Amino acid sequence: MTFSVFTVWFRRLAITPFSPAVSPLWSGGIAPLGCQKYPLTSLSGKIFSIRSLPRLTLPQLIPRKFYSDASTNPSETGLANSELHHPSIHLEKTADSERSSTFLIDPRNGFCIANSTFYSKRKPLPFPTNSSLDVTTFISSQTHRGTTAFIEAAIGNRLSFTDLWRAVDGVAECLYQDVRIRRGDVVLILSLNSIYIPVVCFSIMSLGAIVTTANPLNTAGEISRQIADSNPKLAFTTPELAPKLASAGISVVLTEDDMGSTREIRVVGILSEMMKKEHTEPRLRERVYQDETALLLYSSGTTGRSKGVISSHRNLIAHVARFIAEPFEPNQIFLCTVPMFHTFGLLNYTMATVALGSTVVILQRFELHEMLEAVDKYRATSLVLAPPVLVAMINDSDRIKAKYNLSSLKTVRSGGAPLSKEVTESFKEKYPTVDILQGYALTESNSSGASTDSVEESRRYGAAGMLSSGVEARIVDPDTGRVMGANQTGELWLKGPAITKGYFRNEEATKETINAEGWLKTGDLCYIDDDGFLFIVDRLKELIKYKAYQVPPAELEALLLTHPEIIDAAVIPFPNKDVGQFPMAYIVRKTGSFLS
Repeated sequence: MTFSVFTVWFRRLAITPFSPAVSPLWSGGIAPLGCQKYPLTSLSGKIFSIRSLPRLTLPQLIPRKFYSDASTNPSETGLANSELHHPSIHLEKTADSERSSTFLIDPRNGFCIANSTFYSKRKPLPFPTNSSLDVTTFISSQTHRGTTAFIEAAIGNRLSFTDLWRAVDGVAECLYQDVRIRRGDVVLILSLNSIYIPVVCFSIMSLGAIVTTANPLNTAGEISRQIADSNPKLAFTTPELAPKLASAGISVVLTEDDMGSTREIRVVGILSEMMKKEHTEPRLRERVYQDETALLLYSSGTTGRSKGVISSHRNLIAHVARFIAEPFEPNQIFLCTVPMFHTFGLLNYTMATVALGSTVVILQRFELHEMLEAVDKYRATSLVLAPPVLVAMINDSDRIKAKYNLSSLKTVRSGGAPLSKEVTESFKEKYPTVDILQGYALTESNSSGASTDSVEESRRYGAAGMLSSGVEARIVDPDTGRVMGANQTGELWLKGPAITKGYFRNEEATKETINAEGWLKTGDLCYIDDDGFLFIVDRLKELIKYKAYQVPPAELEALLLTHPEIIDAAVIPFPNKDVGQFPMAYIVRKTGSFLS
């Protein structure tokens, strides 16, 4: 489980949480859970089953004035238009209890003192209640006015929404009839970014089969180990990358017409031909359930050998539903600068943008000049950049603005590390029409976690943002297991509809990372402030042990980056027999600097 340089900070409840009859999460709001046998009643009398609440009346956290303000103008509270976000939620009398209790959530930060849980202040998610639904069907059923779905930046090839869904049907037909792909089969995608990756993904998932991806920069040995773990029945790849699959003996569909050097590869199809497949006769589609596995992505393995992260159709639908629920400006053009084999690129630029009807311009690989050229040529409005790229754009702003027209660009999302106030303000000074937004997520959280979703929120410098809709969080002391409140640093635990079911064929790792109540232990040291903003302090396993102190490298890196001649820094532990570990820093000097 690691940060992703490219993602926006890569990084249930005892009852069935997604049952429409009992889950407040998908029934108009989020109610605090963790208490047993008492129905939870909202102010209007709606009842939701929960686990046990403490048998006591909690002190009033919110002034009475807040109640009247919330009821008359909910938008001013920041808690969304949902009665269950109201700070006062009470328990009605039942056969089990002849008295009522009050269960309060602090509206400033979403913290519930009764169960030490932070709840999202975002609007609740709209969510389909039917259990038999695959993510392809969910996305394809969304209504929008989009015309062009994908554009290949380098050569301008385009794929319309009409052609996209026609191609998905054709490829799915071939996979089912000719290659005999069935529900539960794993299919590997090994490819650089391409406008055809969405076609392949949607086709596989529509059959109830499972998509897994591999980094095209990995060695043949690394890919073979992943294949041995996931056991795919088929692979989609390019002629250039096909030799990396030779030793695996796996059947291959080529995504390009040129056969290339594929003599040792068992080629069973060409994607362009499969996309043209017509339905010869109606095919009875297998029913695919939301709980079934849809995606198998392998974590980068910086804290050990990479593990397959299981994502269900429900996890992916929850992620897409978050985008659908947000206010959205039409006619946006997204520039995909991140790898599509990774969770952020795959979930956002393959799935969420399609549901919104947006256009995605795809770079095959990231290169600064090509990115800027694509913004200029295709009038891109939004993209994702790692912090070092932002610094490079600041330092070279005069030349960049003289060569490229970036007037269409409205939003840049950044992640990988906290952006300092200096970097944020410098970028805004150089590019005043562009807003910088940040966020935090992990592969295990399916790109959900926290984010800044407005200019006002992004002014909370150093923050990853507020919890995403549907996400719950706890801050836990890693040494004692004590659950803590606001402004206290501990390990971040997350829970919600987008959180992974666990690791593929790795029960031990699953138990270490996800507890019996469904809480994901992120391994990140964090705190949540009085206003509900999440701050990332460091990776728990990366703390430097100096004498009796635990030193977060990120804090030292942030300090180094305040020097005007340092543009990047990395701090690592250096072993020492007397003190345990010394912090040792690597820096990148600004051009022309003689800093020593």
